[in-house]
Amino acid sequence: MRSLDLSAASWRKSSYSNPDGGECIEITDGFAPAVPVRDSKNRHGPILAFSADGWSSFVSVVKDGSLSD
Repeated sequence: MRSLDLSAASWRKSSYSNPDGGECIEITDGFAPAVPVRDSKNRHGPILAFSADGWSSFVSVVKDGSLSD
């Protein structure tokens, strides 16, 4: 995958993130075919980039509730 310049990215918190500030992720749009994801508690930490299909599959599993600890 190509290197992504995310310096001007506009990040948004997942609607499934914990409202108390824990277990939060942020994503940014506009980098197709990648979906960049980061930990909102560590904004200068690593960023993971998923394929659009991989991200869609992950979101479906979370919405379905079939993701277990």
